[in-house]
Amino acid sequence: MISRRPALSVSDAERQRVEQVDRLAASGPAGVLALIEMLADPSWTVRRSVVASLAALGDAAVGPLCACLSARRDSEARIAANVDALVASLGDVDDPVLALTRDPRPAVVADAAQILGRRSSAKAVPRLAELTSHADDNVAVAAIEALGRVGGRSAVDALVDAVTSGNFFRVFPAIDVLGRSGDPRAIAPLSALLDDPRYLLEAARALGRTGSRSAVAPLMRLLGRPSDAVARVAAVALAELRERYRERYGTAGPIDEALRGEAPAPGAARRLSQSLGGADPAEQVLICSVLGAIGGEDVLLDLTRLLDAEPAVASAAAEALFQLSRSADARVLAALRDGDSSRRLLLLPLVRSAAAAGDVERCLADPDPEVRAAACDALARISEPSSARALFRLLDDPNPRVVHAATTAIQCLGGPDVEALALAAAREGTPAARRTALRILAYFAPASALPIFLDGVRDPDLRTRERAIHGLASFAQPEALAALAALAADASERVRAVAMRALGQSQRAPRVVDALLAGLGDEDAWVRYYACQALGKLGCEAAAGLIAERLRDESGQVRVAAIEALSAIKGDLALAALEQAAQASDTDMRRSALIGLGIAGRAESLPTLLGALSSPDVATRLVAVSAISGFSSPEVLPALVRAAGDPDESVRAAATGFIAGRAGVDATRSLIALLVASPAQGPLLAALSTPVPGRVEGILEALGTADDELSPVLTAALARMRQPAGHAALLQALGLPSAPARKAAATTLAAVATREGFAAVEHVSRTDLDPEVRRVAASVLSQWA
Repeated sequence: MISRRPALSVSDAERQRVEQVDRLAASGPAGVLALIEMLADPSWTVRRSVVASLAALGDAAVGPLCACLSARRDSEARIAANVDALVASLGDVDDPVLALTRDPRPAVVADAAQILGRRSSAKAVPRLAELTSHADDNVAVAAIEALGRVGGRSAVDALVDAVTSGNFFRVFPAIDVLGRSGDPRAIAPLSALLDDPRYLLEAARALGRTGSRSAVAPLMRLLGRPSDAVARVAAVALAELRERYRERYGTAGPIDEALRGEAPAPGAARRLSQSLGGADPAEQVLICSVLGAIGGEDVLLDLTRLLDAEPAVASAAAEALFQLSRSADARVLAALRDGDSSRRLLLLPLVRSAAAAGDVERCLADPDPEVRAAACDALARISEPSSARALFRLLDDPNPRVVHAATTAIQCLGGPDVEALALAAAREGTPAARRTALRILAYFAPASALPIFLDGVRDPDLRTRERAIHGLASFAQPEALAALAALAADASERVRAVAMRALGQSQRAPRVVDALLAGLGDEDAWVRYYACQALGKLGCEAAAGLIAERLRDESGQVRVAAIEALSAIKGDLALAALEQAAQASDTDMRRSALIGLGIAGRAESLPTLLGALSSPDVATRLVAVSAISGFSSPEVLPALVRAAGDPDESVRAAATGFIAGRAGVDATRSLIALLVASPAQGPLLAALSTPVPGRVEGILEALGTADDELSPVLTAALARMRQPAGHAALLQALGLPSAPARKAAATTLAAVATREGFAAVEHVSRTDLDPEVRRVAASVLSQWA
């Protein structure tokens, strides 16, 4: 393998040495010793090339590199480059480097621990755990940091020993690793460090990283300390704890209950509020989230005051008020009544009670259109019929967003008052109000409104006329259909186009089909466009041949519409036309055809779709991922898994989502494999939590062999499903032969907090054959004592 040339500026001498490195790398194993001699080259650029070449040589270089690391300790540059080469090596490094951890020289052992940690070697965890108690501090710290990289859950006892050793150089790095382990046994030793000013701040942060309910009490006790700085750290830690719990189990409810139950005194919230003064905006946002979780009358007052803070903090305060829900209603309404536009914009999304309708209606006259629109949205949620008249007054609003929001709210209300008001507005309102009233009437389609629509198609205002034509499609009466068919032959090309579009929303009657078929040959491109679309929506198979002819239309939009129509029409003729369009040079046509082939779902089209996954165009790959997702063929799942590793994030996300919704144990295995390989586990955990057939069985299968790092992720996925089958699987996992699975199941069942779960964990805490499983079970039960 030839190493990539550095992009940096290099001297002629350096360039010559880099070329020498390339030649040695090309010679394979024969060049290893010479490359190792160059590890101490004075140029960082050259050393980088040497490291890359030795790493690429794999097993052939591992033994000589380990021998060099042991024997040649005279150059820091050589040692660092040697370590980097072993870390990046493509070879089997674990066993040779583990052998180096038996070296009597602490420096060699520390380097070996660093290599194993940077390679995230799960195999090395037992030995790294042993090294945390090494006589040499440097070795112990290297082992602790390595466990932090690998994942320290399976070495919790060793980390606890390090944290309680009293040795500053070991305690400090072990705090972070122990917190990130998420193991319930970490809480007690970390909590004990809160009484030592040297470790207080770091221990508080680590408790937040545990995501454990039992960390709430010690962090809440910190709020009784006189220091605002300590209060801020405690608040940030509590906010992180809530978020980690939510990520793991899909809800922060048990943490919020603990926050309200563990507050040492009513002054806890006051202490948090006082700490806001010295906090930066990011800390203020987090403090707001904790204030919202704590609750109480004092909290409502403090959060209401924060609505006037800078935007990020004000938004966080509004979110906290929303979290407090009904207990905050009175405060919210008072603030809504007295607030300016910016405050109202924050508060309106919080309103849920019908009693607030009057206060919300006042906001419809606010000078800010965003506030008026938000008030409409709030009235839609409230669904108070008496608000209809106030909403109709906004049909003349100059802001389109407000008109749309008012229309949506009116449609949510419904009822005889709305019908009467809409009929009156359609007859007597301004042109803008009449158009919107016609849209509302078309939504409900009362028989009393049909004459207005029939008259409206002759309205002197063109936009009103078009709205009336669109609305006729909502009525089932024969005269409505007859009017649309007649309009499809109107002298105005714009009217014909609108009529074609409306016919696509009607019924597949002979009169309708005849009008649409005539539209395929219309001289206007938009008439042809809407005729194609309408025939496709109506699923008119007899029109497939004529629609296929439009694939050669001179107008691009007509060609795309023809593809969309053929996608909705069954039959071999439509399929053949789509296959041909999928090979077109026009990118839009090609993508549309791929979508159509996916909708058709014919097995013979799958090779074309799979081939599109290799397109250099991101949008085409994204379309292909979506198109293959509905196929059940065995080639599809591996293709989706490959797409989940696509360089583009949108393609990866789409592929992951489609795998998540795919039933069967194989899809579950694929998601777990992706989760193990991915550093970003959040989206994959959410995907794994999708409750489809085969998901629970696949997770249980994986728990049988999962280690201490993977097992908690799998049990969290079962909990996040919030399904009886997921809970039953957690109970079943307590009886699996795998100790990591039983520990994870006990921890998760305690977090889910059901009576049946508590009883099962309590039984395990007394009877499990593995003492570590018993300790974990007892520890998680103590959270609820």
